[in-house]
Amino acid sequence: MLLGKIDYINLAPFHVFLKRQIKNSRFKQSIEYKKSYPSRINRLFKRRKIDAAFISSIESKRGNFRCFDAGIIAQKEIRSVLVKRGRYRRDSESATSNALAKVLGVEGEVMIGDKALRAWLEAPEAYEDLAALWYEKYRLPFVFARFCVNRHHDYYRKLIEDFLHTRVKIPHYMLKRYAARGELPLAEVRAYLDLVHYDIDHKARKSLKKFLST
Repeated sequence: MLLGKIDYINLAPFHVFLKRQIKNSRFKQSIEYKKSYPSRINRLFKRRKIDAAFISSIESKRGNFRCFDAGIIAQKEIRSVLVKRGRYRRDSESATSNALAKVLGVEGEVMIGDKALRAWLEAPEAYEDLAALWYEKYRLPFVFARFCVNRHHDYYRKLIEDFLHTRVKIPHYMLKRYAARGELPLAEVRAYLDLVHYDIDHKARKSLKKFLST
């Protein structure tokens, strides 16, 4: 089995869960091998090079695969999906964030991930948080990605259900590693993770339907 891994801070709880849950060493190694940024994970998934992954919401609405009620969700703000108003420039790493900026009518440079979080910390007044703009407009959370599966549906359904019902504590050394890699204060990494949710509930489903229909 091959599970795609988006190596961003926002999925740190899922990665910790996997390390504890999966006993097969070859499966663990394959996850690290298929580690990349969102748009590349999208391509690998669509080509069926991987069995399951969190794929961009905009890419999850069509295809011969199943998606479960788990994703990367911002209730109000996210701080790692930003636009700097001005000349339009898409972020090649994320399809959903580029589409969200377009839907919201925000023109500027789209930035996601650890680099966006760092930019927001350095100059928050220079950027607009796309999740916050979506919430201001619709009073709904925003679903950036969904957990979707090409094969081994029953296995991954059980895995993702267990994840959603498990309270994951991230070890201090891992938080320090993420902070060092992203050149971020440790306290900010903790605060950022509090903004991210994974259970696609009624409001999140309503929001996702609205976004995918625009």
